[in-house]
Amino acid sequence: MTDVTTGEETLSQKLRVDIDAELLELALTHRSYAYEHGGIPHNERLEFLGDSVLGQAVTVMLFTTHPELDEGSLAKRRASVVSTVALAEVARGIGLGEHLLLGRGEEQTGGRDKDSILADTMEAVIGATYMSAGPEAATDLVLRLTKPLLADPERYGAAMDPKTSLQELAARSGATPPEYAVEASGPDHDRRFVATVTVGDVTMTGNGTSKKTAEMAAALNAWRVLNARA
Repeated sequence: MTDVTTGEETLSQKLRVDIDAELLELALTHRSYAYEHGGIPHNERLEFLGDSVLGQAVTVMLFTTHPELDEGSLAKRRASVVSTVALAEVARGIGLGEHLLLGRGEEQTGGRDKDSILADTMEAVIGATYMSAGPEAATDLVLRLTKPLLADPERYGAAMDPKTSLQELAARSGATPPEYAVEASGPDHDRRFVATVTVGDVTMTGNGTSKKTAEMAAALNAWRVLNARA
């Protein structure tokens, strides 16, 4: 983040909500940065709060606006916007990565574009909105950011199970089946994974804190490309 104040102003404009500057900075502070700066507070408590606010806002909205859907269908739609992969997509849409406060290690290993970090920070920003502007503003933020995802029914299956959705799409389009390769880095207590998937002439990568989440991220990225072609 090149300029904290400018970054916060720019991000607040993108979010269209007035968040206290100190709370917003806390929401953007990853534990790796906190550790390298004397153990200052980081965003995990706000992430905990934001996760609950996100889940409630999406659940209530789906329940009240889709009386025709059964529990299973509601659960699928909710999963399409509260999963790590989906939240990371929301975060990329507002350029959240450029505002993160990261430690050197995360900076060097592409932390600004890791699904897990982006999703966690997005939840922390929602938590900061709740604490700063109140529950109504936080709910409005959640619904505004997730609306594009909910408006695309093709995403429901892909967001929940990207690997299966990619395999099915590849079969329908006549492409070769997806092939995955995963690389791991970092110490045992903080392993990071980068997955690469190749399907037909498309090769995409994804990051995660486990082999599974990295493969899911890569699969969804490849699904987006193939689905756009279809």
